[in-house]
Amino acid sequence: MKNMDILIDVNVIMDYLLERERYFEHAQRLFEYCTESIVNGYVAFHSMSIISYVLRKYPDEERRQALYKITGLLTVVSASHNAVVYAIGDENFSDFEDCLQEKFALNINADYIVTNNVKDFAASKVPAVTPAEMVEIINNS
Repeated sequence: MKNMDILIDVNVIMDYLLERERYFEHAQRLFEYCTESIVNGYVAFHSMSIISYVLRKYPDEERRQALYKITGLLTVVSASHNAVVYAIGDENFSDFEDCLQEKFALNINADYIVTNNVKDFAASKVPAVTPAEMVEIINNS
């Protein structure tokens, strides 16, 4: 059986990096599964700039270390020009960034998008689950 491929949304990555109490436990577990090669974790290319921007109040070296940490745990993926153009016009999503996440997930044939904002992915062709749900899915597979 092949490992599941999961695209991890920015909010989950930030929970992990910033150790946000409410969500950290499940985010940390997901990253452990990625480290242990239990699942294949991916991050969308554009998410890296979002992470850097959110971490802008931290010293440059700390920000860079956080980005290195993520790229050591997750594979950075992109989408084609056509997928981005399609996302611009995709009226099924009210948030362009969420639509891009779906296009990246489709590009890698992801099994799941892992996000804290599942409702924002109601139109997604790739199922969206919370980190807690993903941990449960992995533990039961």
